[in-house]
Amino acid sequence: MGVETEIDRLMSAYQGRVPGASVLVLHDGKAVVRKGYGMANLERGEVATPQTNYRLASVSKQFTAAAILLLTQDGKLGLDDRLRDWLPALPDATEAITIQHLLTHSSGLVDYEDLMDQDQTWQLRDQDVLHLLEGENRLYFAPGSGYRYSNGGYALLALIVEKASGKTFQQFLRERIFLPLGMHNSQAHVAEGMEIAHRAYGYSEIDGAWQRTDQSNTSAVLGDGGIYSSIDDLARWDAALYDDRLLSDASRKLAFQPHVQVTGEPYQASYGYGWRITGETLWHSGETIGFRNVIVRWPGRHLTVVVLSNRNDPEPYRLALEIGSRFP
Repeated sequence: MGVETEIDRLMSAYQGRVPGASVLVLHDGKAVVRKGYGMANLERGEVATPQTNYRLASVSKQFTAAAILLLTQDGKLGLDDRLRDWLPALPDATEAITIQHLLTHSSGLVDYEDLMDQDQTWQLRDQDVLHLLEGENRLYFAPGSGYRYSNGGYALLALIVEKASGKTFQQFLRERIFLPLGMHNSQAHVAEGMEIAHRAYGYSEIDGAWQRTDQSNTSAVLGDGGIYSSIDDLARWDAALYDDRLLSDASRKLAFQPHVQVTGEPYQASYGYGWRITGETLWHSGETIGFRNVIVRWPGRHLTVVVLSNRNDPEPYRLALEIGSRFP
């Protein structure tokens, strides 16, 4: 059985008139598998392809971290800068938090989703996350003393990017990352911005039927999960992580360095800047209403597997590892 046939078998649940997936395997800089399965839009019967753009959810965090690193390279900010130097309206409890703490989920910030009005129907933006945290003068732990995954921390990083650069977060990503790398269909999506070409819509299986569940009231927060991209664009991103075309060698070493131990999760990992580190792999998953994604890189083997899917289940991390095991 050929490798592509094996991968087709692994992807059998995504085939047919069901919410689908796009799968990319890069080996030695070449796309050895580049394929779509199932549907990007059930209502219109649009199939998933390598050009289909999915909401990346937390796979977005590596781009937020890269934006911060670009600004450090520009001399616009420092990783040891205090959070309140950039966002001074935050309460006294946050005084010791640095940008580095935000990048590594070691800030102790309270989860902003726990602070939201449970009856809220409108969508939050990154600035709304800041306002929620401005009213919360407590932390889960002293900054730097623990690990707790923080979407709010990455929303604040997006606001810091805006303050340091003088551009909107989506403009900065477009001008400094997406366009230079030829990622022409990638964007941090805002309702008033560009339409998303080849857009996948998210679905959840409810009472045995697929129902569209594309947006929640946190889907418009950009820094923690608001980027749309495709496997074709992510191939360009992956290539840039091997050389200095975007991030310097020093910046990439910082991003891929194990800064803190991940705790409270069903897997073993350390955390870099927007990347989890497990053994020889750099990886990150992304989960949001109607989407489940993962990128897994084996830099020593020059191998990367990306699985983007527009459904609520299953989580594709183990699937990506299974696909990766087919290659030397």
